[in-house]
Amino acid sequence: FVMPAGESSKVQAVADSILQQMIDMDADRNILVIGFGGGVVTDLAGYVASVYKRGVSVGLVPTSLLGMVDAALGGKNGINRGMVKNIIGSIHQPDFILFDYSLLKTLPGDEWINGFAEIIKHACIRDEMMFRMLERYTIHEYQSDLTLAASLIERNVRLKMDIVTADEQDTDLRLLLNFGHTLGHAIENLHELPHGHAISIGMVAACSLSEKFTGFHFDEGKRIVNLLQRYKLPVDVESDPHRVFEVLKKDKKRDGDFIRFVLLEKIGHGVVKPLSVERIRENLSVLL
Repeated sequence: FVMPAGESSKVQAVADSILQQMIDMDADRNILVIGFGGGVVTDLAGYVASVYKRGVSVGLVPTSLLGMVDAALGGKNGINRGMVKNIIGSIHQPDFILFDYSLLKTLPGDEWINGFAEIIKHACIRDEMMFRMLERYTIHEYQSDLTLAASLIERNVRLKMDIVTADEQDTDLRLLLNFGHTLGHAIENLHELPHGHAISIGMVAACSLSEKFTGFHFDEGKRIVNLLQRYKLPVDVESDPHRVFEVLKKDKKRDGDFIRFVLLEKIGHGVVKPLSVERIRENLSVLL
């Protein structure tokens, strides 16, 4: 099943079409679903595998940098509904993930940039040494040296899978992986931004909130902004705070009047703070 690239394919209608084909081919419970592509493809593969006959095997072959360091890892499989990201989905672990670094040679430059947003996110929440390493290199050096890129990818895989292994169901430690995603997801579909671009802008906003609510130092926030710009990622967007808020308040991390927001105490140390929906609304005009 071949689908158009992009978030427009990450919807129930496409999942239904795949499921219908599986039904039409009389696929039994021994079928192996393989998702070969970027994050949209691996998410859909995991999702349909999790619901077909109450769960069949799935293997993933991520072909993008973002897929290798984040989207294909951890068993989360989400689809979008309207403007709300990943509001429908499942946790269904793949039987295998195959990393073929030669596939990175096929990536356009924009997809390298897109992937580095999630790498920088991991460094911000959990790995200050990796943050320093990213400050030392450039995106061009990683693109031209697949051995260097492979080492960086493997470091990110270990970091994320250590978190997932400790909290598969996303109730505690795994929430840290949402750094930059609360605001990022709200603006991603509104502005039709690439995922990494939206998360980059979301991380900058989260740094501003961190200065208010955790004592995060302004100079550390400036280092994060500089690093994002070093990897050619955007750090702001012109948007309508009211429209953003209408999407943001439907975030899946919302509990009643609070959203569990990921902030930083320092680079390499993320924390989860419940912030009231109203307080977030009050700050949106400053963040955007």
